[in-house]
Amino acid sequence: MDKNSQRYAWGILAILSIIWGSSFILMKRGLEVFSPDEVGSLRILSAAIFLTPFSIPAIKRINKKNFKWLLSVGMVGSFIPAFLFATAQTQISSALAGILNALTPLFVLLIGVIIFKQSTNRGVIAGLALGFIGCVFLILNGKNGFGDVNYYAFFIVVATICYGFNVNLIKFNLSDLPAVKITSLSLLIVLPIALVYIVGFTPVIMKLQTTPGAWVGLGYISLLGVMGTSIALILFNHLVQITDPVFTSIVTYLIPVVAIIWGLLDGESINVVHIAGFATVLSSVYVINRGKKRI
Repeated sequence: MDKNSQRYAWGILAILSIIWGSSFILMKRGLEVFSPDEVGSLRILSAAIFLTPFSIPAIKRINKKNFKWLLSVGMVGSFIPAFLFATAQTQISSALAGILNALTPLFVLLIGVIIFKQSTNRGVIAGLALGFIGCVFLILNGKNGFGDVNYYAFFIVVATICYGFNVNLIKFNLSDLPAVKITSLSLLIVLPIALVYIVGFTPVIMKLQTTPGAWVGLGYISLLGVMGTSIALILFNHLVQITDPVFTSIVTYLIPVVAIIWGLLDGESINVVHIAGFATVLSSVYVINRGKKRI
């Protein structure tokens, strides 16, 4: 890769880190007006609508054998995590949410090894063990200090497991489709679920008419859906195409940093246990990447 290409790739990486790292503070702002289920469904709705110029022309050419995989990607890659993250952030800080999100590459690999029979070695296994230790540190650091289990952290752990399934589903079942089509079509398929839920089971429309700040909150959530889901996925998939997995994994290190900065600016606190858990998780990602290069 020449210097211009390197600068281009690092530029995309920086933008992507800022977008994804800012997602947690945007969720926090949306939750000031809307409930977690409303935030989750509105996020999916805004992301899916934004990508309709890509999804509508492509819907007619979907291979029937790919439909179930696109539905699966839409659910575990976007829909379910959107609700889990929003629910978690009712009780944990946006900074901690960003830190826990760094567990994603661990579950990508773990699910790939266990379910999709990817090869592994001792270095990778050591990295997974280190990541598990970091996860335990973070979960055991509740409001009353270390030893007080923060049960809401489990929502994000489950969300990162969903992301782990999502990456492997795309890799092993949808590799024949361009990344933009996968993203746009999977969101289009789950869009009706989000729309029906918003209209039929939530007071979102009434809130927009009567609740002060509701339109501002909707703006934050729409920005979250458009930037944090739609554009970020397109940028990430493009980065994968022009670089390699080791380079793209750097985003895992940068997202929590951005999330922590936003959290501190918003008055959140980070303690020693958070830092220790964060450092342990990131160390595990580094060890795993080194191990993967030897496979």
